[in-house]
Formats: sequence, C-alpha cells, structure tokens
Amino acid sequence: MTHPPALQTPASTRPASATPASATPASVKPALAAKNLFKVFGRAPQAAVDKLRSGARREDTTDDGTAAVIDASFEVKPGEIFVIMGLSGSGKSTIIRMLNGLHEATAGSVEVQGDALTGVGAARLRSLRRDRLAMVFQHFALLPHRTVAANVAYPLELRGVGKTERLAKANEILALVGLEGWGDKLPSALSGGMQQRVGIARALAADTDILLMDEAFSALDPLIRREMQEQLLELQRTLKKTIVFITHDLNEAMFLGDRIAVMRDGRIVQIGTPEDILTDPANDYVEQFVQDVDRARVLTAGNVMERPRPRVDASAGPRTALRQMRDAYMSAVYVTDRDRKPLGIITDRDAMKLVRAGEGSLLGTLKPLPQSVRDDDVLMNLFVPSVESPLPLAVLDADGRLAGVIPRVTLLAALGPGPTSTEELTVLPQPLPSAEIDAVLDGTSADAGVTASETEGVR
Repeated sequence: MTHPPALQTPASTRPASATPASATPASVKPALAAKNLFKVFGRAPQAAVDKLRSGARREDTTDDGTAAVIDASFEVKPGEIFVIMGLSGSGKSTIIRMLNGLHEATAGSVEVQGDALTGVGAARLRSLRRDRLAMVFQHFALLPHRTVAANVAYPLELRGVGKTERLAKANEILALVGLEGWGDKLPSALSGGMQQRVGIARALAADTDILLMDEAFSALDPLIRREMQEQLLELQRTLKKTIVFITHDLNEAMFLGDRIAVMRDGRIVQIGTPEDILTDPANDYVEQFVQDVDRARVLTAGNVMERPRPRVDASAGPRTALRQMRDAYMSAVYVTDRDRKPLGIITDRDAMKLVRAGEGSLLGTLKPLPQSVRDDDVLMNLFVPSVESPLPLAVLDADGRLAGVIPRVTLLAALGPGPTSTEELTVLPQPLPSAEIDAVLDGTSADAGVTASETEGVR
C-alpha cells in the first residue's frame, strides 16, 4: 500500500525552537496533577489501600484486590511531553485511564488545569473530556463505517458543529498529519500507520490543550513507528500541546519525553529527564532497565560538552593567545568576539608568526571555524562533524555563542556507561615547546628562524 507523504508543517507557523517545559514559570498551574493515586481492582479496594498506606507490599493485598497503581504522584507541565513507561503490569495504562476518568481512582486525586477531575459528576466529567482532554488509543479505535474525514470530525460533531464546518476542519487537520486527499476513504483502505495518523488527527480536531496517548505507536511496524515518533515531535513544535504518552519501550520514551516517569509494580520509582534516567538511575531496577538504551539518540551535545579551554577574545592579540595556548599546553584555540560568538581558530604557529612580525591583531590570520553543532543535537549526529573537525568539536547555544567543546574521546566515552568527562585526554597536534614560545614572547629569538614545527598545520 502506498504511504502518504511525510507530515508537513507550514513554514510560516513553525517556530525556530519550542520553549522547553522546564522553562515554564513556577506560577503557572500544572496542566495535569496526580496526587497520591491508588487504583485497586477487587472486592475490598479501600481495605487494600489502607494496608498499602500502612506499609504492606503489593502481594500482601491480593485477598482484597489487585493493586494496579500505588500512591502515584506527579505533575505535568503545560507544553511538555510527559512519558510514563514500564513493563506490562506496571500500572501505566491504568494511570492514563484515571487521568481522563475512564477508571475511577480508589484513592487520591487528579486535577486538570487546576480543576478536580476525580469525584465529579457524570456531566462535569463529560465536559472536561470534551473540552480539555483528548485520547489516542493503541489500536486506533476508528469507526469502520465512517470515512476518514468523518472519523476526524467526530469530536466536533459531538459539540454540535455543523457538517460543512467540521468536515472542512477535518480536512485541514488531515493535511497537517500528512493525509491530504484521504478524507473520503474508509479506514480499511489505510495502512496501520495511516490509521494511527487518523487517530491523532481526531484528537487534534477536539482542539484540547491535553493529549493522552496510550501506547499509540506500539502496534506499528518499527519503521512506521519511528516515522510516527518523528512526526509527533514535528507537530509538537507547532502546536505545543501537553502530552502524556504511555509506552513500554525505553528508547521511545527517551526519544519523545521531556520528562519520564518509570513505573514498577504499580509504583513510580523515578521521574526525571531522559538524561537523568540514563546517567543517574534511582535504583538497580532503573539501572538495569536503561543499560541497553541507545545513548547516541538520547544524550545531546550539551550533556557531554566540556568547557572550551582556552578561549581567546579577538581583541586580546597574538601575545595573549600564545600565552594561553602555552599555559594550557594547546596547539590551537577558538577565537570569539565579545559575545562569545566564534570567529575562527588560531594556531600557536600562526600566533608566533604574528608576534615575530609585531602584529597586534589576530583577525587577519584566523582559520575558518572547522565544524560546529548545536547544544541540543543528539550524539548520533555528531560523529561526522567530529571526524571532520581538527579541534574538539565546537558546541554553540541557541544564540550562536560558544558554549563548550567535545573532544572525540569524550564523544566515544559518552556512548558507554559511567562518567563522560575526559578533559585530560584531549588529543590535538603537538603544541610548540614552551621554551620556544617563551623565547618569542621575550623577544630573544631570531625573527627569521621559523622552526620546522611551524610548518605543520592543525591536523
């Protein structure tokens, strides 16, 4: 079956970069808040909760019921992708069903944008689901007798929106998810990946601030699954929804999540960023869980970069540059302007020539910046630039300022477990001897005597 073109986001509406959830002001209410949630299925759920609160283990309450979720608390920030992950039976799908009221909490509370969802009447619950929460299911849950466009328009139909208006909106959203022209087809004519896009489009048509996605990509083939993950992130850059995403796949969690909650046996055992989970696991279970994660797809340049040492301001002059390279035993340095934006590199050989010639400026001898990456680039995208860069790879922040560097050995070390700092292992061309530099700085060496080492370029 022919697959539709990849999702296209209009260039005029795509932001340069999405605001990270961590930047949300503390005064802003959480989009979702779960407080001390319990869910027990069985004949005496409240008795089981009382025992669990008193310190009983999950297996100690089996006579009263099955404890699916135990004392779970977390907040989801507006605009973030919050991933809840765990193995089968960990309680992750039960939690997401409590977040939209499909399962009533045995104890604890859920708030949606500051308003209670637990303990409310049926009419109020329907109103919250209709206006604030949308759900994307693992197995699509499409209506087989309705066209694709009619499926997408269904939430609008429930709100009483007229047929012409809701179908126009549906076709607009189908184009957003890469299904333009498929609106008049039945779901049976679509591949699994395309059907899941319809499910996402239906959730977007509801125009709620919050999306709940229960293992939304688990039923898809690996290649289609990866494509859907990338398209979800592309949508998120434009729409900035609050997303709670359920998965059992740690690589998927690491790829999608701004923060991740790891569950085991009904309990949340750690909440943190992907880097937190990967580099500082809370216990042996989490450590074992993450040991096979593809670190190159999770860690970013900003996670592993080192302080750029030394860095020379363009106004400093060749003598200062030469002294700094001598003191740091480096053969080349990055040269930046006063805003730390890189202008190029200067080698000790070139700086020595400038000193001997009595030049006071570095600018005429700078070599172009060999390679640079953004601090949010994942490690898998750094290997080619690192190989092509003669210096430790320059890492720039969002404003184009030099934030750090990554030596090749640091990049390689970051792919294995354990600390990634390798500041003392930076490999560069052999610096000029200190005595030779001192002689030039002191003005005691002959101007004409260019040493053999000065003819070597930065390798």
